[in-house]
Amino acid sequence: MSVSYKYHRFPIEIIRHCVWLYYAFPLSYRDIEKIMLYRGIEVTYEAIRKWCKKFAQEYANQIRRRRPEPTDKWHLDEVVITIKGQQYCL
Repeated sequence: MSVSYKYHRFPIEIIRHCVWLYYAFPLSYRDIEKIMLYRGIEVTYEAIRKWCKKFAQEYANQIRRRRPEPTDKWHLDEVVITIKGQQYCL
């Protein structure tokens, strides 16, 4: 199920940015409201709360899908170490 932005007053980028600010930093809805007002965007803290409730889970699912799965194989290109002032390339 994809997220529908239909009937929202603000562009997708603003909605995503507000939701990202709320979950990425220890900010309240009112703090985000002030940040957006400082940038010239008048949005209420209640709208931000509703966006976080509606869109956060879908954003988290998208991030999880893009994250690579851990495996047992590690690839290391080059290591340079210094022993007694002399550099060695492995």
